[in-house]
Amino acid sequence: MIRAGVSVVDITPPAGLAMSGFAARVEPASGAHDPLTVRALVVGDSAIAIADVIGIDAALSARVRLASGLPPEKVTLAATHTHGGPVSMAGRLAGAAAPAFLDRLEAGFLTALRRARETMEPVTLHGGTGTEPGIARNRRRPDGPVDRGVPVLRLDRADGSVMAVLVSYACHPVVLSSDNLLWTADYPHYVRTALEAALPGAVALFATGCAGDVNTGHSAAASLDPARHPLRSYAEAERIGRAVAASALAAPLRPLGESVSAGEAFAELSFAPDDDLPAQRAAWQAERETAPPIRARMLDIWIDWAARLAADNPPPLMERVTAANWGGARLLAMPGEIFARTAQELREAMGAGSSAPLFVLGYADDNPGYIPPEGEFAFGGYEVNEAHRFYGLPAGLAPRSAERLATAVLNAAGGQHHDETSKGDCHD
Repeated sequence: MIRAGVSVVDITPPAGLAMSGFAARVEPASGAHDPLTVRALVVGDSAIAIADVIGIDAALSARVRLASGLPPEKVTLAATHTHGGPVSMAGRLAGAAAPAFLDRLEAGFLTALRRARETMEPVTLHGGTGTEPGIARNRRRPDGPVDRGVPVLRLDRADGSVMAVLVSYACHPVVLSSDNLLWTADYPHYVRTALEAALPGAVALFATGCAGDVNTGHSAAASLDPARHPLRSYAEAERIGRAVAASALAAPLRPLGESVSAGEAFAELSFAPDDDLPAQRAAWQAERETAPPIRARMLDIWIDWAARLAADNPPPLMERVTAANWGGARLLAMPGEIFARTAQELREAMGAGSSAPLFVLGYADDNPGYIPPEGEFAFGGYEVNEAHRFYGLPAGLAPRSAERLATAVLNAAGGQHHDETSKGDCHD
C-alpha cells in the first residue's frame, strides 16, 4: 500500500514588506487578509510542496531538495504565483526581496516536507477531472487557448477519511489587482478553504496550471493601472475559488493504483537579445521626461534593466522539469509562466483520453518569466517582447524554449530518473 503524509506551514510575513506582481503597486503590504502557506504532500519517496508566493528560484529549490531527506530528483517545489505575496526571488520582478522572508520561505519548505514525511501513513488514491468551471480566459486574444478542466487527486486514510486533496486549475491568481495591499493567496485560498470545509480533517493543496497567458479576463496592461477595480475584489476571488472547488468536489473519481515513481530532466534555454538596445534605451530616456507616473515607473525599470542586466550574448539557462506517476495520476511540472498551448500539447502527447488525472503545472522549481510557445511570437505583446525586463533576465527567451521544456518533461514522464536524465540534450 502507498504511504503518504501532508502538512501545512504558515509563512505569512509581517506588514511593511514590498509586494510582488504589479508594477503599478509601490506601497508595501499593510496587513494580511489570509495566511500565506507552504503545503507539502509526500507520496512514497516523492513529494510536491507548494508556496503562496509569485515564484521561487532554482537555487532555493536545489537547497531545499538536497536537505529534504528525500531523493532530490523526486521532489518538486512550486509556487501558486499569487500576486498578493511578498517579493520571493532575489533580483527578479523589479523588487527588493527581504532576506528574512527568503529565509522564512526556505525554512517553510523544509519544515513542511519534514512534517509530511514524519506523519506518513497508508493511503489509497482516487483521481479524476472536474468539468471546466468557465472562469479562465486567454488574456492575449479572445480566441486564444485555455487549458480546461480541474484535475483532482484524493488520498484516503485506512479508516476512509480523507487525508489530502490536490487540485489544479490553469488561471492566473490575479483576481485582486494592484490596489490590494493585503497578503493573500488570491482565489486559491478560497479553493482550499471550500475543499477543507467539505472534507473535514483533510488538507487541500492547490497547484497552478499553465496560466502564462490565462487569467479571469483582463489584459496584462491592467497591471499598470493603479486605479481600484471594484470587480477585482475578495468577494470575486471567493466566488471563483468556490466555483473551482465545486468542480473538484463534483469530479467523478475512480480508484487508482499503488505504484509510485518520479523523475526529472533538464532543458537548455537560449536567449534572443533585444535589437539595437542603445537606441531603445535612448528612446526610453527621452520618453521618460514627459511620461505619466505609471508609464514613467515602467520606463525607469527598463532603463535600469538596460544599464545593469541586459546582455548581447548571455549564457543559456539550464532549467529543470519533473514528472511523477502516483498510482496512475500524472504530474508534469515546468518552471516559469507556461502558456496554455503547451499544456494542451502535453495532454495530447500523454493521451488526453485517460480517466486518470493529468496535472500540467507551471511555476515549479524556478520562475525565469514567460515562456511562450513558438506560435505566440508572431503576436508580440508584453509577455513576448517586454516582460523579460521586469523579470530581470538579460534578454528574452528564444523561440522554441517552451518546446524544449515540453520535450524534457515528456522525457521525465517516460521514466528517466536522476542518474539517467538528459542534461542539455533535450532537443526538439
